[in-house]
Amino acid sequence: MCSIRSEEAAIPVSQETIGHLEGRHVDAFRLEDRGGLAARVMEYGACLTELHVPDRDGRIADIVLGFSALEGYFATKTYFGATAGRYANRIAGAAFALGDTTYQLTRNEGRNHLHGGCRGFDKVLWRGVADAARNSVRFHHRSPDGNEGYPGALDTWVEYRLPGDRRLTIELTARTDRATIVNLVNHSYFNLAGHGSGPVLDQLVTIEADGYTPVDQALIPTGEIAPVRGTPFDFTRPRPIGRDLGAGGLSGGYDHNWVLRESGPGLRPCARAEDPVSGRVLELRTSEPGVQFYSGGQLDGSEIGKHGKPYRRFAGFTLETQKFPDSPNNSRFPAAVLEPGA
Repeated sequence: MCSIRSEEAAIPVSQETIGHLEGRHVDAFRLEDRGGLAARVMEYGACLTELHVPDRDGRIADIVLGFSALEGYFATKTYFGATAGRYANRIAGAAFALGDTTYQLTRNEGRNHLHGGCRGFDKVLWRGVADAARNSVRFHHRSPDGNEGYPGALDTWVEYRLPGDRRLTIELTARTDRATIVNLVNHSYFNLAGHGSGPVLDQLVTIEADGYTPVDQALIPTGEIAPVRGTPFDFTRPRPIGRDLGAGGLSGGYDHNWVLRESGPGLRPCARAEDPVSGRVLELRTSEPGVQFYSGGQLDGSEIGKHGKPYRRFAGFTLETQKFPDSPNNSRFPAAVLEPGA
């Protein structure tokens, strides 16, 4: 869940057809509130495609990266705004054991598994239903048993809502008919100065974490939980994203999981970002144990975004609240198993 300044009562949800896929139309929905906050979401990938936010002077900008047309999302591997799953982030060797069975998943990043495989939740067509009374849109997708190698048929719901109290809430829930692993993430890239406005290196990030999970060259966690104090990973106080790039092997930027101080039932503050120029602030709360901070180092200008804007290196950052990467293969990490009836 993220929280950004806005105000008061809702405006009716609008709906439009933006394309066709798999024999059905693809719809997008627009949510607004009276304070200038507006979100656009679509059925493909249960994706957040626009988030319009006023700055300190009331000027509104779209602060998430994305494409102007539906077709832009088909081939991209950037996951702009998408719901990633079944298991977001990486699983080493594209395999995990559950009970007495080892499951082999699709390998789609070298020998490893990333963001649910070749056709993860970002590449499927969900069904969306608007709820005017809640000022929300709720998406549903059913993933069959064995899809991308995962056990169990999994029903997943994603609700985007503007409740009228300065928040955009994103609620992700799942239900399975047999034990499986689940890690659902919203993969929005933010640029608080406005998408396509340039690099985010001077924007400030704070993360409520005293530790992080170091990774190997394939970005798989080593199993260690290391302290952030005195390292480039110390975001316990506001730090410019670009301050320590190039130090400590960070030439490619950040793409790491931070271990939050608190997790469990209920939403707790986990991260904050600020653009000093516009005054826009993004505050995140979550019930998850970790947050993946990615500084956009792999963007290279080949993705042409909304309004013809090329997204070059560090054009946006993500703060993905999550289970830890490769948790199914690390007994020290929080469990990611979902049981029937849970």
